[in-house]
Amino acid sequence: MGAAAAEMAVAIHQVLATLGYGDAIGHEVLGIQRVLRHAGYDSEIFVQTADPRHEDLTLDYRELPDASHPDNILIHHFSIGSRASRLAYALPDRMVLIYHNITPPEYFVDVNQELVRLCFRGRRELALYKSRCDFALGDSEYNRQELEALGFSPSGVLDVVPGFDHLRGPADYAFAGAFDDDWVNVLFVGRVIPNKRFEDVIRAFHAYKTFFNPRSRLLLVGAHSGFERYLTMLHEFIARIGARDVHLVGHVSNEELTAYYELADVFVCASEHEGFCVPLIESFHMGVPVLAYAATAVPVTMDGGGILYTTKDPLYIAALINAVVDDRELTDRIVEGQYAALDRLEAKDFGGTLLRHIDAVLAAPRRVHPPVAFDFWDQVDRAEELDEIKAHRPSAFLALPLEQR
Repeated sequence: MGAAAAEMAVAIHQVLATLGYGDAIGHEVLGIQRVLRHAGYDSEIFVQTADPRHEDLTLDYRELPDASHPDNILIHHFSIGSRASRLAYALPDRMVLIYHNITPPEYFVDVNQELVRLCFRGRRELALYKSRCDFALGDSEYNRQELEALGFSPSGVLDVVPGFDHLRGPADYAFAGAFDDDWVNVLFVGRVIPNKRFEDVIRAFHAYKTFFNPRSRLLLVGAHSGFERYLTMLHEFIARIGARDVHLVGHVSNEELTAYYELADVFVCASEHEGFCVPLIESFHMGVPVLAYAATAVPVTMDGGGILYTTKDPLYIAALINAVVDDRELTDRIVEGQYAALDRLEAKDFGGTLLRHIDAVLAAPRRVHPPVAFDFWDQVDRAEELDEIKAHRPSAFLALPLEQR
């Protein structure tokens, strides 16, 4: 229990742009709330949006000012620019910032212009929090180093320790059963977005199927909502290079995801930008040997497990796939190493680490918060009015000049 929890006067709330279902940030947010409540703190989750399956666990971020107090701590999950972030900035609470990383906006040019704008704004806004937050945490050492490079101090790490309950239920083979045969199944799991470099996985698989094993297929599992243009580009790429047996499965349930992991012979990741990359750890848990491109947070996440590669040469990656699939002893050694890395991750004291950081913030001298614009709260009221117009009179909202929306 945190040293200050006995006072019971301090509340520790969380605020973030959106609470997703089944993703790394969502797992961490809910885990933090469990730890804080168990330690005796009043703790709520304030969001701008939430997955419908989590809405009953959250409060609207616009209710946060009523819960705010200078003695409280506000844990601000920063992953993209948002109104929730800007509201948190203006409140008097002490702040612990948890950085989940923001994908560089250049990955989304010509694919999703709104995300280009949000990522650019988010990376620009992040620097403003150097003087606002009392403590900055990365959810991986890679993210902490990025904070340190930006000038955040003090900084620390609150490691993501993913839960695997979503993979422990009965597998659903209604669709995946079509791939349950003697062919080699190459798997990648991740949202269909450009930084994941799906085309590099496809290129490597095409080389593997052409030069090593014609009885193989590629299973690409992940939602593509908002990235339909990138999905179309991938289909065109597949047709252009003549790749066969590439299946873009789309979004699946947890039970279906379990089935795809159970069917996989090897997991191949070519992502160029990750703050953590939970599917790598899911593969470890499911006993699937992992090959991953050694970029950004991936080497730290793998922690000596799996196989890292540093070239995008498709024939080289294809040869790695072949070596792993063809050598049972090698596969067993890789999986053993992955289990050892997973044991090290799960042994980390998530709750104790969090509470030690909280105690350090409460024990430290209070920082002077930077001033906010004199008309900030007028702007908040104006934004709420525009939301009402957009929701109930969309034609009137669209008739407003762009600079007023």
